[in-house]
Parts: sequence; structure tokens; C-alpha cells
Amino acid sequence: MTVEAPTRIRVVDFTQVMAGPFCTRLLADVGAEVLKIEPPEGDAMRGRPPLRDGESAYFGTLNAGKRSVMLDLKTEDGRRDAFRLAKSADVVVENFRPGVMARLGLGWEALSEVNPALVYCSISGFGQEGATASRPAYAPIIHAASGLDLALMEFQPGAERPAPTAMFHADVLAGVYAWGAIQTALLARSQTGRGQHIDVALMDSLLSMMVYECQEAQFPQNRKRHVYTPVKTLDGFVMVVPLSDKNFAAMLSVLGDPAWGGNRIFATHAQREANWAELMAHVEGWTVTQTAETCEQRFNDAGVPCSRYRTVAEALEDPISKARGVLGTVEDAAGSFGAPNPPFRMSQCRAVVGRKIPALGEANAEMLLWPKGTR
Repeated sequence: MTVEAPTRIRVVDFTQVMAGPFCTRLLADVGAEVLKIEPPEGDAMRGRPPLRDGESAYFGTLNAGKRSVMLDLKTEDGRRDAFRLAKSADVVVENFRPGVMARLGLGWEALSEVNPALVYCSISGFGQEGATASRPAYAPIIHAASGLDLALMEFQPGAERPAPTAMFHADVLAGVYAWGAIQTALLARSQTGRGQHIDVALMDSLLSMMVYECQEAQFPQNRKRHVYTPVKTLDGFVMVVPLSDKNFAAMLSVLGDPAWGGNRIFATHAQREANWAELMAHVEGWTVTQTAETCEQRFNDAGVPCSRYRTVAEALEDPISKARGVLGTVEDAAGSFGAPNPPFRMSQCRAVVGRKIPALGEANAEMLLWPKGTR
């Protein structure tokens, strides 16, 4: 018996920069048809380094597997074409400031009226309602506002100011939450026939990540949380975490069963946590005489969790990463390169980065063919 392929979910993607495109690329990775709506000048990320022959690998990583439709939403024709596409979509994703899509005639209320089955996801810094909804919010703003940066500063001995940042945790986390919420809404639609509006905030996303910190803020503890610290080696650093009694005993064996290992302040898991800095100072007395690779091998062979500090390039070149297929091959006008696949594998479903990175407006001719006389 031949089984017909299921109809692809169509996503109309009004997002730019990072959080929204991260979400919609994951949708493309699992088989959705994603139509990326871009202004005439293109998504700003098209000009963002790393660049190769004028093509952005940054943009490509966030938008591989999608199709590009160029529309000028400042014009009546552009808004009309966008409305037509969204009217027949399964999913709309947008990350404008709250209220912008409604002013364009493309908000949830307008689209759900003509398409009751539509799943409509809005991603913003502080949510769709409330006093802060209209505030501009890039990821570094959310890192500061959420308490993340000050929490991290508490973990840095002697730090007098929060650390600079260039990694946008809030964008990625919100993108993943939006992706998951859309899947849930599509499942609900399969049972009820109706879509719904999803409101994802970067602020909420980042707060949800700080599980311990949110509880400690409500129930302050007498002592600070213990911090996992790097220990120095001959040629770099390693992270070693002898948490359990078994780990600790195995580590002492690697170190030659030093006398300090019998100190009562290291007798239990709780006592080791409370005296972690002193414990790591003892460990570093040995690791500083070894290479990072030797420490990693010796500890792991003994069953002690340990890793040397590596660059991203080293992690990508790891044989295990290659065997896992961490990178997929994508291509644009400048050639091919590696972009991360989804961080999960599924036995029955497609879950890989799409190979083609769309050229600006490449799908216009196909997607904007309307019957004469339609509105």
C-alpha cells in the first residue's frame, strides 16, 4: 500500500535578525515550507559577517531551507500580497514591536478572522502587553534586565562590573520556545480545528532558564551557591567535577591518594560543595604539572567527569561531533559551508538543516501568482 506524503505546513515568516529566524529555521528543518518575507533591501543579517564573497554565513545559518519573498510592507501592494500569503498559511511568525503588525493590517485579529485555523506566533522582548511591551529590546538588553548578567557577575571573584557579552542566549532560547509552542498549537489545532495566538517574550525565556536563581531570589540562602571553576594545566585549563563519592574517590586515586583527600571538609558531597574552592586548589596542584589532554584522559578513564577547554573550531572537528552530524552542508551564491543541524535526531521524522540558502526574492514569481480579480 502506498502512503501519501503529508501536506507540508506552510509558515509565513515576518521575522528578522535572530530569535524569529532561529525559530522558523527549526520549522524548516523538520519539513515546513517557510516563506521568509524580506523588505526590498533584504534582511539586515544578509550583510552581517562572517562574509564570503559578499554572502553572509551568519544569515545563511539562520535561514537555510527557507524561501525568500521580497515585499515592501510600506506599500499597499506589499501589504496586500502579504495578507494573501498569510490568509492561506498554517503558521505566521513575527518579531516586530507589539502593534506594528496590527497597523500593517497583518495582526492576529485580522488574520484569524479570515483564517481561523491559523497559528500566529509573536516574539518580542517583553511580551505583547504591559508597560514595557513597546520598549526596544535586543538580547543584550534582556540579559541585563533579567538579572542574568549580575547573576553571572556573582560567580566571578573580584569582578567589579558585569562581563561584556557577544553571545545572544535570549534570542536562541526564545526561538526554541517559540518553535516548541508552535508545535503544541499545531497539535491542538489537529484536535479542535482552530489556531491560536502565541506570545513569546525574550525576558520570560531567559528568566525560565535561571531555575536556581529564581528560587534563591524568593528564598535567600545563608551561603552563596558554589561555583564550578576551571583549573590550570601546563598548556591550558580543564573543568573537573568530582561531585559524587565515587567520582571523588576515583579522582584521589588518579592524584596518588594525597593526604588532603582525607580531610573531613571533603567527606561528603555537601561539604565538598561548601569547600569547592579549596578542593580545586588542591586539584590544581596536580593538574598544573600535566597537559590538559593528559588530565582529560586520566580523569575520564578513571570515571571522573572532566573536559579540557576547547575552541569552537576544535569542538566542531571532534570525531564525535562529525559522527553525530553536528554540521550539515548548506550553500549560497558563494559556495557551500557547514551550518548546525537541529540538536536532536528522530527515528521517523526529518530533522536536518535545508541545503539551500534563499536569494533575496527568489520565490516571488512562484508565490505571488494570484488569479485575476482577486483581492
